[in-house]
Amino acid sequence: QVQLVESGGGLVQAGGSLRLSCAASGSSSSVNAMAWYRQAAGNSRELVARILSGGSTTYADSVKDRFTISRDNAQNTLALQMNSLKPEDTALYYCAKYDGTTWKYGMDYWGKGTLVTVSS
Repeated sequence: QVQLVESGGGLVQAGGSLRLSCAASGSSSSVNAMAWYRQAAGNSRELVARILSGGSTTYADSVKDRFTISRDNAQNTLALQMNSLKPEDTALYYCAKYDGTTWKYGMDYWGKGTLVTVSS
């Protein structure tokens, strides 16, 4: 079993920054691809960013050049640096682990989420 625990959410004004963290425990996730998803009220869950163990990344167009995903394989942690936040970034943000080393696999574990609220 793997547990994913997110932290770092909160209330921030538009234009501000937040850094989300995800701690993985239970077994090593250092070789698995990892991702951040988000779900705004009334919307479906969407991919924000994802990262391979070697550091390759992809981003949703809506967050490109504003968000940065990173990971520390030795510490089994995942982070999301969010800059220039906009009200439309308001959502519950989830950390997720792929069931394999690449993005062709599905997700097998999810955190419970951390709430980000961006005021205008």
